[in-house]
Amino acid sequence: MLYYIINRYEVLIFHYVYDMPRLYAIYKIITHRELGDKQMIQAVVHIALVVKDYDEAIDFYTKKLHFELVEDTYQPEQNKRWVVVSPSGSNGTTILLAKASKPEQEPFIGNQAGGRVFLFLGTDDFNRDFEDMKRRGIEFVREPAAQEYGVVAVFKDLYGNLWDLIQFSQSHPMLHRVK
Repeated sequence: MLYYIINRYEVLIFHYVYDMPRLYAIYKIITHRELGDKQMIQAVVHIALVVKDYDEAIDFYTKKLHFELVEDTYQPEQNKRWVVVSPSGSNGTTILLAKASKPEQEPFIGNQAGGRVFLFLGTDDFNRDFEDMKRRGIEFVREPAAQEYGVVAVFKDLYGNLWDLIQFSQSHPMLHRVK
């Protein structure tokens, strides 16, 4: 039997018929050489989005986009709030609504990506969410289009940041993230 072990640095091909324990031992050596004794687990937890006002941003994200308010905690030592929102039902990355606290941060409100699409809102039902968002007054700047990777439309948030609303195609590797 032919076995392949693939990692970031090399491809090893083994031809073993009865020696699976030895094959597994070699695999473990390669894995430990890369990661040490512990598996590295990391995640992007928050994306900071600079906003003009906490309450108007919370209102937009929770009422227009149906996001959940995960946390809204006052931090007296910094005289600011820690406000986190997340798409409903999502366990992935959240958005930290960060109020501009210095004059040099204000120009980035609504322009965090210099006019490019900044954030991508995946959905399991594009038509449902697109129609709901239009009813709630969300401004779409690019109408829905079928692409190889899925169906997508571009909308603005309350400050003008561009977002993709996207439903991935069945063959796209990101599909499992929104199911």
